[in-house]
Parts: sequence; C-alpha cells; structure tokens
Amino acid sequence: MAEAVLGSSTFSPLTKRRWANFKANRRGYLSLWIITVMVVVTLFSEFLANSKPLVVVYQGSVYFPILGSYPETTFGGEFHTEADFADPVVRRLIIDAGGKIISAPFPFAFDTIDLDTQGSLPEAPSRRHWLGTDDVGRDVAARILYGFRLSVWFAAALTFLSAAIGVTVGATQGFFGGLLDLVGQRVVEIWSGLPMLFIIMILTSLIEPGALALLFLLLLFNWMMLVPVVRAEVLRTRNFDYVKAARALGQRDGIVILRYVLPNAMVATLTFLPFLLSGSIITLTSLDFLGFGLPVGYPSLGELLAQGKANIQAPWLGLSAFFTMVLMLTLLVFIGEAVRDAFDPRRGI
Repeated sequence: MAEAVLGSSTFSPLTKRRWANFKANRRGYLSLWIITVMVVVTLFSEFLANSKPLVVVYQGSVYFPILGSYPETTFGGEFHTEADFADPVVRRLIIDAGGKIISAPFPFAFDTIDLDTQGSLPEAPSRRHWLGTDDVGRDVAARILYGFRLSVWFAAALTFLSAAIGVTVGATQGFFGGLLDLVGQRVVEIWSGLPMLFIIMILTSLIEPGALALLFLLLLFNWMMLVPVVRAEVLRTRNFDYVKAARALGQRDGIVILRYVLPNAMVATLTFLPFLLSGSIITLTSLDFLGFGLPVGYPSLGELLAQGKANIQAPWLGLSAFFTMVLMLTLLVFIGEAVRDAFDPRRGI
C-alpha cells in the first residue's frame, strides 16, 4: 500500500528517495510495522481486557455490557443496580435461562480487583492471570496493555505540542535574529538550566494533577529541546538566495517562514522526533515510578515498576514492566535511526 502511494506522481523524487532509504534500514522499517501493530491493537484494549462481557445473550435478546450498563433485574436478578457479571449468581441466572456470555480474552480491566485469587498477593503467573497480579489483585497483563496505550498517546501528545512550540520559537529567533534572538537565547538557556525533574516533583506534590495538568507541566520544559536545532537550520536557510528574493519581492515574513524556511528546518525536526518521543515516555515513567506522575489508579508502567521494587519476592511485576519499556524504547530508537538515514542527503539508495 505504502509503495503504491509513494509510486504515484503526487510525491516528488526526493520523497521517494527518502522512503527508499528508510526501507533500506530493515531494522527501522520492521520496527515501524511492529510498533504500528502494537498501537493499533491497544486501541481496542477495552475489547481485549475487560471485566464486562463483550456480548450477553439472554432470552432471545442480545446485550452489549461493554458499551453500556444494565441493571441486574434485566437478567432475572433482584437488584436495580448495575449487574456484576463476575458474580456467580448473575452468571448462573443467565446460563440457566439458556443464555450465553462472551467475555474478553482477558476478563479483567486495568482496575479490576480479582477477589478469587488462590494465594497471597501478588499472585504468581497462572492460567487465570498470565503475568500474575499486583499487590492489590489487579491483572498485570491488563495493566500493561492499558499502560502501553497511555504511555504512547501521552508521549505522542507531549511530543507534538513540544515540537509545535519549539519549532515556532526556534524559527522566530533564527529568522529575525538581532535583539530578539539574543534575548530569546538567554531565556532558553536560563529556562533549560532549571532542574526540570525536581521542579515538577515540587509542583505535583502541591497539587493533585490529572493527565492534562501533568501534560502541561512537562510541556513547560520539553519544548526547549528542539529550539537549538530549528534555530540553527533557520539561521542557515535565511541567507539562501531564494529566501532573499522572496523578501525582496515583498512577501510577508510569515509566508516566507512557512513556505521557504521551515521545509528545510523540518528535516532536522523530523529526524529528532522519535528520540523526543522516547524521551517523553522515559520522563512519564520516571515520574510515575517516583510517585509524582499520574494520579493513583491510572494504568502506569512506572507504577508497576515501583510495585516490582517494593515486592522483590514477586519478580514478574518489575520484569513485565521492564521488558515492555525495553521493547517500546528499542523500537522507537530503531525508527529514529531509520528516519535519520532517510533524511541524510549524503546517503544514496
């Protein structure tokens, strides 16, 4: 599919050459496919790991508890509260009436506490819990599934916003130069010299941040990583003849930056993005591990690592989160290397 699209006349020879160089890095190309499949699969985490059944057939009617809630009286029970399908009484009412219950492959959500564990908590891996449970009885496999999705999308949002701010600031400084560039560089240097981790730890200890508040706090510091790269590219590009010609013809500065300057600066930005994404994942995991990240209850890989540290007798906790992080970051680094090769002008196909 990708080859057919890139083979069409819509793409320039330069784009086709870059795609060919990216594919030539087999490790990066394969990593892109693997992480794409993982992200797409985790989009349907609610259908893969959920304590609610996917489908319930009862007395000729079909119900979808995963999409809505139904009172227990719907299935012949006595209570008007939401039916608990993990309750043996409710399940027996449905089965005795000739109904069927189709559950998710992992019948536990990330916050489901299993009250039927066979041993002490954390429970070791078994047929019921493939990767065991944590110290409160939650399924580790389900938490990793949801935690992977949360980490990737949180880091992607942080990377996108950081890139937007960093590119804007770097392009403005590099293009206009002068006093604006001088003052901007001093502000960036002072701001980047602050101990980001300690400041975020102090701020999160004063308030109870949610996911959006934590995203904003990390964004305060994360945007500076792209400023030097974009600024250097714009400083070089603004002296090109076609840029000077555009300004001499009376083109507005904003148009010149967007149409003639930024396309050159974006090469360095795109090369840097996979590494910025992996850095965002590490930052989020580190804060969660230290207890200053997402609020309690979120499916966090860092919180799972912290549980592994607190429960040395249960190695499956730390090892599960560790290998998930290793796989995720390794794939992103390989993709970053392939992107770097694709945009390297000295590299042939």
